[in-house]
Amino acid sequence: MPLRFIGIDPNTGDHESPTVWVDEEEQELVLQGWKPGPELEAECAAFRVPGHAAGIPEHEAVVRIPARMVSVIREACDALERTERLR
Repeated sequence: MPLRFIGIDPNTGDHESPTVWVDEEEQELVLQGWKPGPELEAECAAFRVPGHAAGIPEHEAVVRIPARMVSVIREACDALERTERLR
């Protein structure tokens, strides 16, 4: 899976690096973020809407991404839309 690096948290220090990539082949965003605390993970696991079962499946994860990365996530979405149009 060749990933295309889009951006990293502009406030990244030596020990943290929320990051956004695009997998153009799979047409997916790939996000690296902070692990949530137990309270947030429990809240997400309990969330229910139609089509969304309670719990977090073993093959999924909850991550936190800082709001200051919105422009990086937008850029990744735009990159995926461009590659989709080229298909």
